[in-house]
Amino acid sequence: MSEQIEEFKTFSQVTDARWYPRYHLAPPFGWCNDPNGMCYYNGQYHFFYQHYPYAPEWGPMHWGHAVSDDLAYWKHLPIALKPEEPYEQGGGCFSGSAIEKDGKLYLMYTGHLQATPEEEAAIGFPHIEFQCLAYSEDGIHFKKSEKNPVIEGFDIDSEKVSINDIRDPKVWIHNGKYYAVLGSRTPDMQNGQILLFESKDLTTSWRLKAISARSEGNLGGMWECPNFAEIDGQDVLIFSPMDIFNNENFYHDKVAGVLIGKLNYRSGIFAHGDFQYLDRGFDFYAPQVMQTPDGRNVIIAWMDMWNVDMHETKDGWAGMMTIPRELHIKDGKIISKPVKELEKLRKWKPIIFKDVVIDEATTFEGVAGEAYELILNIDAAKSKKFSIALRASELEQTVLSYNANGTFKLDRTNSGEQINFQSVREIQIEPCEKLKLHIFIDRSSIEVFINDGAEVLSARIYPKRTSQKVIFVPEDETLLIDSLEYYKLDFGLPHPHIKDTPEDLTKKFPFLK
Repeated sequence: MSEQIEEFKTFSQVTDARWYPRYHLAPPFGWCNDPNGMCYYNGQYHFFYQHYPYAPEWGPMHWGHAVSDDLAYWKHLPIALKPEEPYEQGGGCFSGSAIEKDGKLYLMYTGHLQATPEEEAAIGFPHIEFQCLAYSEDGIHFKKSEKNPVIEGFDIDSEKVSINDIRDPKVWIHNGKYYAVLGSRTPDMQNGQILLFESKDLTTSWRLKAISARSEGNLGGMWECPNFAEIDGQDVLIFSPMDIFNNENFYHDKVAGVLIGKLNYRSGIFAHGDFQYLDRGFDFYAPQVMQTPDGRNVIIAWMDMWNVDMHETKDGWAGMMTIPRELHIKDGKIISKPVKELEKLRKWKPIIFKDVVIDEATTFEGVAGEAYELILNIDAAKSKKFSIALRASELEQTVLSYNANGTFKLDRTNSGEQINFQSVREIQIEPCEKLKLHIFIDRSSIEVFINDGAEVLSARIYPKRTSQKVIFVPEDETLLIDSLEYYKLDFGLPHPHIKDTPEDLTKKFPFLK
């Protein structure tokens, strides 16, 4: 069957590329969500992701796979993991991470077994989650461990942990021992928490060391997709709380962010400060971190959100990722900025303007398009209020606006196809004399890095391809732009072959029935 699925992997069902990204990672067809297994192995960056290849909708999870030499240009590889084992039936191969040992690449992931009505009646749970291993000697073809599952919920104290909700292992090595953080919740489903496991050899003998961190009633009923990294000398827990209700400090019932602190490896307890957002936009979830060969911490997240319109499903695909971002800590605050490797996508001569004073709505020759990078340095002390319309036409626009009291706004109300979620995101930034905006536009996305990543806003948008203008609008006398740099960006991943009429895959591949 694996050969048949690899053959299927080359067959595209994408019917329209109007919103398919030029340089953001996305599936060649079908569905994707959480990033998985980001790592550097055998001289390449490997990126795995939750993938359902048979339709642009969530289904039993596979692991899609892409590789890059430089974090800018990617190519797709065959599906790495498929739900074939008894402990993966119904839900599939859920999220996890990767680690190298003895020259082999190991994937640690969650097998999600969806219970039948009879099984649910017997065990009392709608699903069971197991932690599993797969390994590869070439980084492409993976074999699941005969010792799976290596962690079972039934081995855990059910008075402190909801034993059927333990998932998304992030594994690393420290002082000769292997550690893994897993997302979990309390048995009453009121508080999310992180479990820390320990093993002497990675492949066996995993044991629960501690409940490392936990919500105190204000940070959701489930914590998932945990990651752990040392950033600028401090320990950082990266995770995605969900089921956040009745808390006005959060924009959605699912978010993604960090806790900065210190992990006591002896006790397993993570002492930390307050929760911090990684991105305050509409679409950012389940980020995963990896360390580059030169020691940087780089994350990529799913640039979508659960239970929100994904209009690309009508074109045969669903879901995309953020650009890779480098993490740092400055004055106790997490910041993220685009990785420097993305500059390789600047294949055309830049368009540059300096010391521009604008007193009316203005466009600049050549500054337009559907996939570009825009760097603006603005004299905020003399530009009291202004807006920038992106992917604009007479009928459509995505608007960024700023005023002197530090209010920054992203408005996608008229960005194109309507989305059944919030359209305006307003945040407060530190008032400043100089405002730097680093903007990445792709066919159906916008990412805005404010003041070198002090704040970030990411969103999906669905404009017509003809909406390509960039319009600068002073709203209080003048807008002073110290510098403007515009870069058209190259294709960073293979473009899908477009099918005029979707085929019935069950005829071409009978095993899919």
